Amino acid sequence: MLTWIYCSTFVVESNRFHNIILQTWAIPKYNIQYRSKSQKQSINNLIEEDILEAEEKGARVLSLGLMNQGEELNMYGGVHMQKHPQLKVKLVDGSSLAVAVVLNSIPKGTTQVVLRGKLTKVACALAFALCQKRIQVSVLREDGYEKLDKLLGTKSEGKLVLSKSYTCKTWLVGDGLSEVEQRKASKGTLFIPFSQFPPKKLRTDCFYHTTPAMQIPLAFENVDSCENWLPRRVMSIWRIAGLVHALAGWEEHECGYTTSNIEKVWEATLKHGFQPLKVPTHLKS
Repeated sequence: MLTWIYCSTFVVESNRFHNIILQTWAIPKYNIQYRSKSQKQSINNLIEEDILEAEEKGARVLSLGLMNQGEELNMYGGVHMQKHPQLKVKLVDGSSLAVAVVLNSIPKGTTQVVLRGKLTKVACALAFALCQKRIQVSVLREDGYEKLDKLLGTKSEGKLVLSKSYTCKTWLVGDGLSEVEQRKASKGTLFIPFSQFPPKKLRTDCFYHTTPAMQIPLAFENVDSCENWLPRRVMSIWRIAGLVHALAGWEEHECGYTTSNIEKVWEATLKHGFQPLKVPTHLKS
C-alpha cells in the first residue's frame, strides 16, 4: 500500500543535534523489492533524485542509510558519485564506522575469529584490518577464502586461513549465515553481525550482539523511530556515520570502494558523544 500512496521519497523524521539538522528520508520500497533485479533502476532513480534534491537544498552530507548502497544495487553509492562528480553534498555509506564498531566489539585478547557471510565492502575491510592486527581470520567456505586471498594478497600477513573447524568462539557474521553453520558453532560462541540486519537467533547457549549501532548522546533531540530491532536511543551506524561526517566537517565522499581512516572515524564518533554498546557476556536464564 505504501508504494501506491507514495511515488517519491518522503520525510519520516527530523532531529537536531547541536547545530546539525538531520532529516530521515524514506524510499517507498519494500525489502523484497530491493532484492528484485527488475526494481534496481527504479530504486536508483529515487536515490539519484534524493541526492540532487539534497544538493539543491544545500545539504552538507547525505548518508545512504540501510539498503540503499549495496554492491549489486549501485556499487556502494559509487554509481551516483561517478554520474555526478561535481556534487558538493558528500555521500556517506557508513562502511568505515561499521568496521570500527565491529572491531571494537571483539573481546580483548581475541587471537582468532571466524568470518562468515556475504563478502561485502565491510566484510573485506574487516578481514584486512584484523589481519593487520595479527588476528587470524578463519573462513569456512572455499569460494570466500579465494576471494579474500585474491583481494588481500600479501597484506593478509599470513593470517587468512581456510578452516573447517567450528571451535572458534568469536564469529563475525553477515547475510548468508546458514542455520546449519549456526548450529555447528561451539557452545558460548559470540556472534557479532557486520550486516545491516540481524541474523536469526537460533542458539540459546550462544551470545548475539546487535548489528553495528551505538548509543546516541542525550543532546540528540526528537528521536522517535530508530530501527525496531535496536534498543531505545540506539541508532544504526548507517545513520550515525553521515551525522559524524557533517560534525567533523570532512570534505571527502565515503562511497564506492573507498573507505575512510577507520581509527579517525571511530575517534570522531566517540568525541561527539556516541557510545559503544555493551557486548553480551552472559546468557539469560
